[in-house]
Amino acid sequence: MNTRILTAFIALFLTALTATQAQQKDITIDDIYGGTFRTEGLDVLRSLKNGKEYSVLNYDRDVKASMVDVYEYKTGNKVRTLLNTNDLDGIDYIISYEFSDDESKLLLSTQLQQVYRRSSLGTYYVYDLKSKKLIKVSENKIQEPTFSPDGTKVAYGFDNNLYVKNLSDLSTKQITSDGKKNAIINGITDWVYEEEFAFVRAFDWNKTGDKLAYVRFDETNVPEFSMDIYGKDLYQTQQVFKYPKAGEANANVSLFIYDMKTASTSKVNLSAFDSYYIPRIKWTNDPNILSAQLMNRKQNELNLVFVNADNKMVSSILKETDAAYVDVTDNLTFLADNSFIWTSEKDGWNHIYHYDKTGKLINQITKGDWEVTNYYGFDPKTNKVFYQSSENGSINRDVYSINANGKNKTRLSSKTGSNSASFSADYSNYIGTFSDTETPYVYTLNDPKTGKQLREIKNNEAVKSTVSEYKTSPKEFSTIMVNGNELNMYMIKPKDFDPNKKYPLFMYQYSGPGSQQVANRWGGANDYWHQMLAQEGFIIACVDGRGTGLKGRDFKKVTQNELGKYEVEDQIAAAKKLGQLPYIDADRIGIWGWSYGGFMSSNALFQGADTFAMAIAVAPVSSWRFYDTIYTERYMGTPQDNANGYDSNSPISHVDKLEGDFLLVHGSADDNVHAQNTMRLVEALVQADKDFDWAYYPDKNHGIYGGKTRNHLYRKMTKFIYETLGEPEETMVKIKN
Repeated sequence: MNTRILTAFIALFLTALTATQAQQKDITIDDIYGGTFRTEGLDVLRSLKNGKEYSVLNYDRDVKASMVDVYEYKTGNKVRTLLNTNDLDGIDYIISYEFSDDESKLLLSTQLQQVYRRSSLGTYYVYDLKSKKLIKVSENKIQEPTFSPDGTKVAYGFDNNLYVKNLSDLSTKQITSDGKKNAIINGITDWVYEEEFAFVRAFDWNKTGDKLAYVRFDETNVPEFSMDIYGKDLYQTQQVFKYPKAGEANANVSLFIYDMKTASTSKVNLSAFDSYYIPRIKWTNDPNILSAQLMNRKQNELNLVFVNADNKMVSSILKETDAAYVDVTDNLTFLADNSFIWTSEKDGWNHIYHYDKTGKLINQITKGDWEVTNYYGFDPKTNKVFYQSSENGSINRDVYSINANGKNKTRLSSKTGSNSASFSADYSNYIGTFSDTETPYVYTLNDPKTGKQLREIKNNEAVKSTVSEYKTSPKEFSTIMVNGNELNMYMIKPKDFDPNKKYPLFMYQYSGPGSQQVANRWGGANDYWHQMLAQEGFIIACVDGRGTGLKGRDFKKVTQNELGKYEVEDQIAAAKKLGQLPYIDADRIGIWGWSYGGFMSSNALFQGADTFAMAIAVAPVSSWRFYDTIYTERYMGTPQDNANGYDSNSPISHVDKLEGDFLLVHGSADDNVHAQNTMRLVEALVQADKDFDWAYYPDKNHGIYGGKTRNHLYRKMTKFIYETLGEPEETMVKIKN
């Protein structure tokens, strides 16, 4: 090419590039929390049993109606509308819905009122699709209503008792009567089970709908915790609830079976087993055989037992043990012959196993130095098991199929990033979801044999186009050698990054056991905030240290009995190493995190005074003595047995080392990480005569949201970062703007 033409071409290209960049907008906090970057999904997707259709909950803003619409997998065409709230009296808006097993009825949830993280009270209706009849399940706000398998009854919880509504004669039968607030709960989990074992409904119908198993919680001896609710009245009120802190008494749990035919209740005798916790119950495909998972207090032994509902005999089927702890999952799946699928990390990595109904191992289905991250199901027609795993690198997820004998594995997803799947009821189709750091969620219909994309259902090109109008930089994935381990890391640099310039470094992490922040997926609000900071001249980095997930059992469980020790060492060492890069200003390194991440950022600043200039801790644990039994003791044992592990890694024990700038944030109504954590840390800092900043958000829970709360919080944190890490001559300009 002629030199003159080449020069002109380059000039033209640079002019066009500069013009494009000049048109790009700055991300603002109002953009982040005002919905500018909101993605779309498939809301409340359910596969119909015919395997050819699926339903979705839609909302038509023009006519102000919720609709349950049915679509054909093959074409994506809407084939019918099952329900339109404009045709119903008394219902304006549906939040969710469930089918009865025979798909003749819908259970509709409305007017939900949040209780804790996973629990809610709501008004529920049953809608008969054939008769178009609408039945209100209860005049009260109830919990966890669930169809019986034949769809003739609904069991639910109310005021700590269990009830059954007969949909034929509209009668209601009370199953338990001893329920009492802060004392006895039947069939609904207590606070700590809900939060740490991740379930609320502690009752289950058998396959024929004539028996109901449930767990009873006796909270009488569990200590109470109270929180002031300031509200808008002249005097504040108090929320009082049972919360067992580490080393304190838990609820006494017991297992019962109610017989619908005889109206009799039987207690299951579990005295031969250590049943300190009952984290799961589930009926097998035999209507007389109930499975229950039992755990000791240390949570390093899990016993799967079968209960014969006729003679109440209890048999141990499978026992898992671990020197540290055993994870509880929802992957237990019973096949037609009552053999079952089970996941375990007993070989050092999380994998899928097949056992017969007596607990004898048939075979290990998956193997390798990678983790199964989701079990999707088993197709008896093709003998295929479907799952998600990290086989394509620990920051990625892919969907696979494999024969039940462990052979003929097929990778069904083709793009590198985060892939997940929702299979049709007969496994003849699946809807795949894909995203990576550059691609918001794309939903496609795929062939479960080959993974071939059959059609695109929905993409978020509109969001991608919107994001392209703003200044953003790519996430750069890499690893960093720290304390003898290759740790996953990402970095976000300013768009106009100049390697000859020195930049402040702002690190983000969570670091909790089994967690992952460094992942090749579409980001959320924090990612946009980090992009905003990057365009203001900060380099963002995130390092997943020891104790995080997806790198095997030993990497994850190395922190046992020492939460905060190795994780903090890794963040400090990573910061030191990054500070040696020619474009990082080692005197301007900060770190932040939320919850466990706040615990970490506090410790990193206090113990890494020669490394970190500032830290922000949002809703942090300041001592594991203040946190709940199930989570804390899983990783730390009790404080009575491990006092040094609790105290040596508590930020409170290191306040005297604080030298940098510290911002501490908490919500006053945090039922999870109590504001007590921050109050005790504040008092320790004051008595150590240390200066710091803090913010206290009235009546806000662990998420610290509601109205303009997030805007205020992130604006405050942004200002703090500018003041402590920014260039002095630029800081005041940014703050004023």
